[in-house]
Amino acid sequence: MNSSSKNSNKHIKLFLPGPTEVREEILQAQTAWMIGHRMPECADLIGRIEPKLKKVFRTVHRVYISASSGTGMWEGASRNLVRKRVLHCTNGSFGDRWIDVSKANGKEVDVIDVEWGKPVLPEMIVERLSGGGFDALAFVHNETSVGITNPVREIAAAVRALPGGEDITIMVDSVSGLGGAQLEMDEWDLDLVLTSSQKTFALPPGLAFAGVSQRAFEKAKTIPNRGYYFDFITLEKYLVKNQTPATPAVSLLYAMDVQLDAMLAETMEGRWERHMAMRNQTMTWAHSRGFGYLAAEKFASPTVSTVTNTHEISVGELNDFLRERGMILSNGYGALKNKTFRIGHMGDWKPADIAELLENVDAFLALKGIPFAE
Repeated sequence: MNSSSKNSNKHIKLFLPGPTEVREEILQAQTAWMIGHRMPECADLIGRIEPKLKKVFRTVHRVYISASSGTGMWEGASRNLVRKRVLHCTNGSFGDRWIDVSKANGKEVDVIDVEWGKPVLPEMIVERLSGGGFDALAFVHNETSVGITNPVREIAAAVRALPGGEDITIMVDSVSGLGGAQLEMDEWDLDLVLTSSQKTFALPPGLAFAGVSQRAFEKAKTIPNRGYYFDFITLEKYLVKNQTPATPAVSLLYAMDVQLDAMLAETMEGRWERHMAMRNQTMTWAHSRGFGYLAAEKFASPTVSTVTNTHEISVGELNDFLRERGMILSNGYGALKNKTFRIGHMGDWKPADIAELLENVDAFLALKGIPFAE
């Protein structure tokens, strides 16, 4: 048995872009006795969760619940809400993958491909949409692979200001954003917002959620071949009864019920403020240690920082060092591996937790003889 297997039960604090650290109270909530998904107890559970989810999404409309990853809701969005042609905007790996999903489902796709490290801007989208022929727009709110928050509010306002812009279905992936970065589904006039449980919600993986506007729901009714598992019309039929069409992840629903109470007690504004404080803390540390920062401050994510590895440290060695101290961060993604490293400061982490991580990274830098100003 190798050393990693021997230590498999050791608690490693997750400063990752996801899955994120889960509190003991939330883990414990999953141990409630199992119930049948058609029993009234399960309907009561979903009935408690749904109005709380709406408050997190900042919507009066429905929020669908699925036993899947956020990837599943990509497929649901593309199948239910693209009638003719969708404009996909991407500036990272997850934007790229959603493009693949739309193409795999036979949708006509145009792409705005932005350099990794740069934001998707409203003027790019307006220029492309002005040519006509699109009925949907899809992009990522918080691109986890690069640590950039795209300006959703400004993009949506620019789209709606176009002639016929009210007929464009605006679909937003906020998997690593919602709950940590400000997002106002109704106020910003978004048609679909999707997310999942293992990022800013600080829950175990296995649940996905999609807020769907009434305008988008009415559109979905008119679109054929919506698929089966993520058909919004079927999801709606069951949601009005506080049920899901297929068996839900009941234990995760118990955990979610508890976590939503904690999130709403903090308030969404409080969560946005805390996440921004951790982002600023990490950014200040990175610059003071002679590292770069991939994103410009205006677009830097509140939930995950991508630090440019200007000292050319071995990220693998750094994580080995951190593991011995009971914590871990993430390497860069894809082509940015080893050129950057990522620090997830999302979910239930607080500035004191980030300080502990950064102190240990400092210890590694000192061990390697890398000078930096205290």
